[in-house]
Amino acid sequence: MTQTEEKTSEAPNPTMIDPKLLEILVCPLTKTSLRYDSQSAELISEAAKLAFPIRDGIPIMLIDEARSLEEA
Repeated sequence: MTQTEEKTSEAPNPTMIDPKLLEILVCPLTKTSLRYDSQSAELISEAAKLAFPIRDGIPIMLIDEARSLEEA
């Protein structure tokens, strides 16, 4: 890759998540599949009613870091 190509290529969005990663991630509490919410940059567990944040492109799959969906 040349320097010109590096400058013109877009950097990946840090809140985006790789679709292949999303296929294998599950809720750490219920072991059910997750839904990606691009507007809030979170992975949603409908079963646990939790939203796991994505920071710098990395899903934070800790229950203590999750936001309760019941609070909203």
